[in-house]
Amino acid sequence: MSKRKTQSYTSEYRAEATKLVLDQGLSVAEAATRLNMNQGTLAYWVTQARKGKTVSVSGAGMQSAVELAAENRELRRELAEARMERDILKNRPHGAPRPL
Repeated sequence: MSKRKTQSYTSEYRAEATKLVLDQGLSVAEAATRLNMNQGTLAYWVTQARKGKTVSVSGAGMQSAVELAAENRELRRELAEARMERDILKNRPHGAPRPL
């Protein structure tokens, strides 16, 4: 007799899988097919999420509003700097040497 191998999923994966059904409006069957997983497992996760019994994703999965705002500011600053560098290089005089 062979043993059944059980699949384990991270809490982040579970949260993203349930979002496909709850937020994006996919059916459980369609989402399970896309994720190549058992339909019953996903249906159970969705049921638990609707009841509010899901384990909250902490750590790398979820960030507080303050952390997100700080990250957003940093990314906007980096984007502005990259755009400025691009524009400087794009608008350099025709005969000017290229940067290394």
